[in-house]
Amino acid sequence: MIWRVADERWQQALAQLAVNHQIRKRRCSESPQQPTMVMDGRELLTFCSNDYLGLSNDARVKKALIQGVERWGAGAGAAHLINGHTQAHQQLEEALAEFVGYPRALLFSTGFMANLAMVSALVESADKIHCDRLNHASLLDASRQSGARFGRFSHIDMSALGQALQKSVSRQQWVVTDSVFSMDGDCAPLPEIATLAARFQAEILVDEAHSLGVVGTEGRGLVYDCGLTDQVLALMGTLGKAFGVSGAFVAGSEAVIETLLQKARPYIYTTAMPAALSVAALESLRIIQTESWRREKLQTLISRFRHGAQSLGLSIMPSQSPIQPLLVGSSEAAVALSHKLEQQGFLVTAIRPPTVPQGQARLRITFSALHDEAMVDRLLDALSTCI
Repeated sequence: MIWRVADERWQQALAQLAVNHQIRKRRCSESPQQPTMVMDGRELLTFCSNDYLGLSNDARVKKALIQGVERWGAGAGAAHLINGHTQAHQQLEEALAEFVGYPRALLFSTGFMANLAMVSALVESADKIHCDRLNHASLLDASRQSGARFGRFSHIDMSALGQALQKSVSRQQWVVTDSVFSMDGDCAPLPEIATLAARFQAEILVDEAHSLGVVGTEGRGLVYDCGLTDQVLALMGTLGKAFGVSGAFVAGSEAVIETLLQKARPYIYTTAMPAALSVAALESLRIIQTESWRREKLQTLISRFRHGAQSLGLSIMPSQSPIQPLLVGSSEAAVALSHKLEQQGFLVTAIRPPTVPQGQARLRITFSALHDEAMVDRLLDALSTCI
């Protein structure tokens, strides 16, 4: 009887989500990540993946993964601190640390876990965290769970951040921010944040999930590109986006990484990611550093889309990243537009509250280095007939 009462309550809540056009549904892909995919039995041109550099189906990365499985097996077997840490993990940690300009790095299974670990292990209950209002959910959850006092400042509003820092009487203050924001695609003003943090002796933690591989001359991310590795205490990077594989890491000083290794529960109590993924990620890193054409291609596609969208009068947001949000407004309208595009052979998912604020539902259009200009033009032509 107790189960039935609870089940009824959940069914009512799900029904209300459906009324609000906020029900999420999975699709089943029959093909790997690439511009054209077979989804639920239908071929669609996709503009919704985070595989920004087109590496998840790259033959060299796949070969490295297979070689990693042959050398290390399919799974790690245990946590890093038991017997799950291999030479492959160690090599990747060292390479990633050098890539982003920090002394050390520590691997995690997911970016969500890495952010939870970074914040929970470094921030103490007597501290105060200042979060950008549009930070990723993992940073918000990590900040709430840290036990510290927690506040959110208006998106990239440095005046609001400065006022919050000035008013706080906490022993230690922290500024926590995405570098490239996952739903708006814009960048945090890291130099201005660093100036404010220095003035109020605050520490900075940055989520580089959507900038690594994409931002900077070798894709080293926004922190490195701004020359702020000495001022940002630690950063989190993912391997499941531009790197095209899976996993994540936190980079920082010797003391920061050793603290995470000793204190971070998501690290201590989780089986290590398979060593084979480390081998594949090392190959992705090599490609990222040597094939700058992928970033150059992305910028060409982004510029072409933005120019075409502006010519059509579309309400695109001010982003220069591969994330190009088309603001629609209501959840119902965003879902309807996504469905219209799908009928024309395009997969562009609708993003709705609570992922974005009420009244700001959108299509989150994303680009890959494997798209070409003709594909961008086809998308623009389809949008012109759907809106």
